[in-house]
Amino acid sequence: MTETSTTDATTNQGGEVVLDVKNLVVEFKSGRQRVQAVSGVTFQVRQGETLGLVGESGCGKSTTGRTLVQVQAATSGAVIYQGTDLTGMKGRALRELRTKIQMIFQDPISSLNPRRRIKDIVAEPLVIWKRGTKEERATKVRAMLEAVGIDPDAAGDRRPGEFSGGQCQRISIARALMADPDLLICDEPVSALDVSVQAQILNLLADLKDRFQLTMVFIAHDLAVVKNVSDRVAVMYLGKLVEVAGSDELYRAAAHPYTEALLASIPEPDPDHASSHKALTGELPSPLNPPSGCRFRTRCPYAQARCAEEEPLLREVAPGHQVACHFPVGPAKDQVAPPAAMAATDAPTA
Repeated sequence: MTETSTTDATTNQGGEVVLDVKNLVVEFKSGRQRVQAVSGVTFQVRQGETLGLVGESGCGKSTTGRTLVQVQAATSGAVIYQGTDLTGMKGRALRELRTKIQMIFQDPISSLNPRRRIKDIVAEPLVIWKRGTKEERATKVRAMLEAVGIDPDAAGDRRPGEFSGGQCQRISIARALMADPDLLICDEPVSALDVSVQAQILNLLADLKDRFQLTMVFIAHDLAVVKNVSDRVAVMYLGKLVEVAGSDELYRAAAHPYTEALLASIPEPDPDHASSHKALTGELPSPLNPPSGCRFRTRCPYAQARCAEEEPLLREVAPGHQVACHFPVGPAKDQVAPPAAMAATDAPTA
């Protein structure tokens, strides 16, 4: 079993590469120290694909999403959209290219201007870029509101405060699609909504993806949500990718202990069902002082001495399935044998 570069490790087969993220690093200042929210993340997204990016709060997934559209500047690395590196662009050139990459935010109500009417909010991208006549804009606004399940006659002259969270998220989606984007970044678009509404929004996004030929990056902390919308899933922990696999493969044969723990946290409708996955324990380490070697080792029930001494790289354990772990779990554990010199030891402390 050979280790592969992260560029190859996160690539699926077939289709043109729309988004190529290379060794992305995002740092923030904290007093005199610097916090690495994203630490060398690399992945690719191909035309028509939905990549799920999942992890618990504080893992850096939302920061990654904001950096993809350059709402947050990258400290280093590259975000290449259809051959153009966004991190090297500024001003109007970046704004023009960014019309092809739109973002849906977590809080649908605060993402809409409370003082503006719905029809003006949805039409704003066309007004800013002076696209079409006033009549053409109005026609497109009506069509887009109808596409997301909002009655344009009843809603057009109302304001965001008069709508529920689910309705506001539909309006946000309509606004994002007005500029005819190719790539949609969804930053936990259903986490602030009721469970009954979440399924409606997920089904809507799936329908719109097919209708408008979209490519999507879907960010969430809930693996159960990600499974329903993603072709591939990338699992993130403390700023790094730890596992990448097809959606069905990840749920069937998770190879990283962190992924196993996330699966164990999914609620089961059967109270007598006993999960085969080990639940996650312990607190997320501080990004100011991450653990040496494997960042997950301080919470990992399988950690050994090697985990503290050597950082694991993403490597393939099955076709299209990569994991950054010295001692993977599940079916993958028999495919990656530890070095003979590495005898089992007690799990290291932080």
